[in-house]
Amino acid sequence: MALPSQAWLRAREQVPVKIFHDSDDVSRAVAAEMAQLIQEKEKAGQPCVLGLATGSTPMHVYGELVRLHKEQGLSFKHVVSFNLDEYFPMQPSALQSYRRFMQEHLFDHVDIQPENVHIPDGTIPLHQVARHCEEYEAAIDALGGIDLQLLGLGRTGHIGFNEKGSSRSSVTRLITLDKVTRVDAASDFFGEEHVPRRAITMGVSTILKAKRVVLMAFGENKTSIVTQTVEGPVTAQVAASFLQEHPAAQLFLDYAAASGLTRVRTPWVLGPITWDTAMVRKAAIWLAQLMEKPLLKLTDNDYNENSLQDLLAEQGPAYNINLRVFYDLQRTITGWPGGKPASGEASPAPKLAASGIPQAQHDASSNGVTPPAASSPNQAGTWRIPAHSSTANPSASPSPIARSTSLEHQLTGHVGGAGYSVYGPLADSANRSVFPKRVLIMSPHPDDDVISMGGTFARLVDQGHDVHVAYQTSGNIAVWDEDAIRFADFAAQFGAAMGLDSSRSSGIAAKIETFLKNKQPGQVDSEEVQKIKTLIRYCEARAAGRTCGAKVDNLHFLDMPFYETGAVVKKPLCEEDIQILVDLFDRLKPHQIFAAGDLSDPHGTHRTCLQAIFKALEVVRHRSWWAGCEVWLYRGAWQEWEPWEIEMAVPLSPAELQRKISAIFKHQSQKDKALFPGADPREFWQRAQARNQATAATYDKLGLPEYEAMEAFAAALSGFRQTDIQVSKRLGDRTRCREKQLYFHSRHAVEALGS
Repeated sequence: MALPSQAWLRAREQVPVKIFHDSDDVSRAVAAEMAQLIQEKEKAGQPCVLGLATGSTPMHVYGELVRLHKEQGLSFKHVVSFNLDEYFPMQPSALQSYRRFMQEHLFDHVDIQPENVHIPDGTIPLHQVARHCEEYEAAIDALGGIDLQLLGLGRTGHIGFNEKGSSRSSVTRLITLDKVTRVDAASDFFGEEHVPRRAITMGVSTILKAKRVVLMAFGENKTSIVTQTVEGPVTAQVAASFLQEHPAAQLFLDYAAASGLTRVRTPWVLGPITWDTAMVRKAAIWLAQLMEKPLLKLTDNDYNENSLQDLLAEQGPAYNINLRVFYDLQRTITGWPGGKPASGEASPAPKLAASGIPQAQHDASSNGVTPPAASSPNQAGTWRIPAHSSTANPSASPSPIARSTSLEHQLTGHVGGAGYSVYGPLADSANRSVFPKRVLIMSPHPDDDVISMGGTFARLVDQGHDVHVAYQTSGNIAVWDEDAIRFADFAAQFGAAMGLDSSRSSGIAAKIETFLKNKQPGQVDSEEVQKIKTLIRYCEARAAGRTCGAKVDNLHFLDMPFYETGAVVKKPLCEEDIQILVDLFDRLKPHQIFAAGDLSDPHGTHRTCLQAIFKALEVVRHRSWWAGCEVWLYRGAWQEWEPWEIEMAVPLSPAELQRKISAIFKHQSQKDKALFPGADPREFWQRAQARNQATAATYDKLGLPEYEAMEAFAAALSGFRQTDIQVSKRLGDRTRCREKQLYFHSRHAVEALGS
């Protein structure tokens, strides 16, 4: 459900916006509106004319409409549909065809009449395209126009395939695709070189003539373009900005996509808000970055001149605010991500890095500033503000999660509940006293563990913890065909060289080579090819794990069924996927879980893997072992936590960073150029190095100790719901209701997240 709104917080928004907890909530809300319109039109004896979009964004809307049809009898007999666009040229049976997409996700499952389905034809001769487009426009006009137009949002701001520079008066036509659009589509076509350069699309004018327009956008990677669409000027450079001129257009966003809007990112510039600890932290860090000053050098004038007068009046002077936030951020730094041994226990001997230098064990107090004493446990008994310094409890230094103040994170909405943390008691004494710990790193693909937290991975092993890694998917579709041929040939040659019966392996190698030489772009790999690509990723993951010091027996390959389609488009999560994780959790009974909290993965696997983890945790949260478990979230290759989101920062020395890079190098199939690199052309090791060094530089600029690099983590807690707001209030000012997909900072801002 969308939350209610405060109008003054929408002052900069030029088009109405609804913000929801997650993409599933958005999809259900949009499907409900469409279903209501279909029923109203049916009762009136009129056709319901829908403009439909394709791609991952509306996929769950169609799934919900199918459910309503099957379970509640929603009829599509009076629905007439017009799709936005289609690649040109494109055969309707091709994997990438939008006609095929619509058939598979909607039309084949409902009672819509085939003659009422209209999709631009990607097979007509080029000289007939102009006439076809005119006929498409005429068919829409003959029905009185589109009643509801559903849109997604491209990273360039395109709606349909109306790229940068599209005119307000443009109609259905043949266009040339933008470079960014083709890069984004590359995974669907197994390579940018296979993406068509042209497409047929409805024009901006065609879209704006619809009686109602609903645009959906999900994920942090849409944050910037959503903000431009909603708060920026109307410009042909952002085609979606033309929606500001439509009387009944509205954006439906998840928290991640909305996080760049002023009411979410910097609500204090719009009016008075409630200044809890979380919002103070965010505002002070924002101000320090704006002024390009360390936290402790911010002045009263800095606050007064940048819309923070209320904060200064309520909690000033500036130095008091600066000091509190500085200490708060300082406490996130730790060289002991699994916690220190209790007093009297022997610490593991420092292990040698590749350079032969013993690894430094960084501490938050290494800059010589001693933080103030922390608060004692609150009355709720489970959400606490634990000690941060190593001197607070001489008998047992807490693990990092015990040093972080309590907070609420909204992630998927699959779990929740007032009064306790779904993801384990935060400062549980049982967990703090455990050393060494069983640590489970969840890796969506076989390389995410070392790309995202390779330094922390190695640190945990070096400090004596029992570290396990679970690779949720095989990642086999991301292996080049040439690599599969090379390794198949190696297997055949190895058998011959070792005097083994190589006739079988040679036959398989020849079969693989023949298949791949005749493979069409986007064609699903044969079973043999999928298996050898899977083995390539397995062996690379083992090599990387050994580089980090892990035991090979502690590396678990789950092969979750949702992924194993052989194609880019995956199946929905099923009970088998969840049970695989439940069985793993019950078998290992981990004290710490690290999971990929990167919801911006352009291919969707990270998001699905995270949802699966949350569903599995919901099953096991009543187990006895769960009381001592912590859950941390790292970001993948696509995104990093904002500094005010970070709960734990693990510093890396130059040698440790190089060791991490060496582990990434072991994934040779992803090196030089990944099959699906996304929008960033850099290699994964380059992205990881730059990101970790940038995080360290951010801490340095804020006045914290300077390190070579840092890996950042956020704590995963209960799913956000209205009842949790009251819990937050009872816990007092020190409770953080901080952003994962959204920054829950005050009653006013929370109430403003809706329409």
